[in-house]
Amino acid sequence: MRHNNIPIDTILAGLQIKELNEMQLASLKANAENDDVILLSSTGSGKTLAFLLPIVQLLTKESKKVQALILVPSRELAIQIDEVFRKMATGYKVTCCYGGHKRETEENNLVQSPALIIGTPGRVADHIRRNNFALEEITTLVLDEFDKSLELGFQEEMAFIISSLKSVKKRILTSATDAVRIPDFIGITSPTRLDFLVPVQKAEEDELVIRTVLSPEKDKSETLFRLICSIGNKSMIVFCNHRESVERTSSLLKDKGIVNVFYHGGMEQQERESAMCKFKNGTSNVLVTTDLASRGLDIPDIKYIIHYHLPATEDVYTHRNGRTARMEAGGKSILILSEEEKLPAYIKGNVEKIELPERIELPEKPKWSTLFIAAGKKDKVNKIDIVGFLSNKGLLKKDDIGLIEVKDFFSFVAVRKLKVGAVLELIKDEKIKNKKVKIAVAK
Repeated sequence: MRHNNIPIDTILAGLQIKELNEMQLASLKANAENDDVILLSSTGSGKTLAFLLPIVQLLTKESKKVQALILVPSRELAIQIDEVFRKMATGYKVTCCYGGHKRETEENNLVQSPALIIGTPGRVADHIRRNNFALEEITTLVLDEFDKSLELGFQEEMAFIISSLKSVKKRILTSATDAVRIPDFIGITSPTRLDFLVPVQKAEEDELVIRTVLSPEKDKSETLFRLICSIGNKSMIVFCNHRESVERTSSLLKDKGIVNVFYHGGMEQQERESAMCKFKNGTSNVLVTTDLASRGLDIPDIKYIIHYHLPATEDVYTHRNGRTARMEAGGKSILILSEEEKLPAYIKGNVEKIELPERIELPEKPKWSTLFIAAGKKDKVNKIDIVGFLSNKGLLKKDDIGLIEVKDFFSFVAVRKLKVGAVLELIKDEKIKNKKVKIAVAK
């Protein structure tokens, strides 16, 4: 099977994937044979590739205009899909459009038309109103996690975008839930449905274990603190229902000596990227967040999901838990209940109650710290440049440097905590790519 002269093996090699899974193969086949496809598949199952491969098959080098549009509910999801597409190394230009950073940056990227645009409905609609890209050759439309976009109130923007696209021949809709009616404005008449949500008998190590812990006080923060201490040095996400609660809970934990980062939709883009990067790279094992982090974020090896506040609906509960017990790795989901709270009716089966130990010890502090570098892709800085700079000028060994993330205008790099002071001293007057760049511990 070949994709527009790019052999599928070449694409998979670039992604370091040996072979496609059953769902991805089914999607390729269904998309080759049908115009409209609805793909139901759980988060973390490889859904992104399942719609990117069919898109690449339909792109053509002859066209000099936008040919495909992917609409997503959050900027994080947009960035993630963009990263996968770039790793596929297809030779086609892609542009990401989302709120939270300068529109002018995107407008500059749109001057020379990309083949593919990935974006959130609000920002894409804004570009369409400003005539920032041509619409007449957009023949493929993907609505990834379309249920979430509808739920977040993007209905009006999506209706406007779809009504503006007159040449669409193919539509691919994806969702991790089967509960949503597809609105008429999407224009799907008789779609082919691929349902990979059927509960599969999982291997034991892939199981999600559900537990509860009782909080004697209505304010659960002390119980949360004791629970984190009893879990120890493992990666966990603590879900709260409101932004204010996220910041308050994070602050209380910090005061008690628990290293953590918080994350919600009201933060600036750079703050969000910084928090997420610190969680991914081991600078913090604890992420306190709203349900914004329950979708689309691909973070491997999360061992514990803690529901500090009870989820509002079964759907929310499912998506939160979807962050763990993925890809042959077990996970635990723990609900903290105050005395007047009951376990929601949709949680069935054997739920074990945890008793927290009397004596607790603070978990060991993480061994990594994160440096912020005020240069990124647009400054022609890449991971190799950063490793070279920190090795040569900062005298770091290879295993003192952890995960590196290079964004458009800035980068983050994990450095062994013990070495940070010395490194900052050594590099303070040095240049990256002949340019003096601000480098500091990430806020």
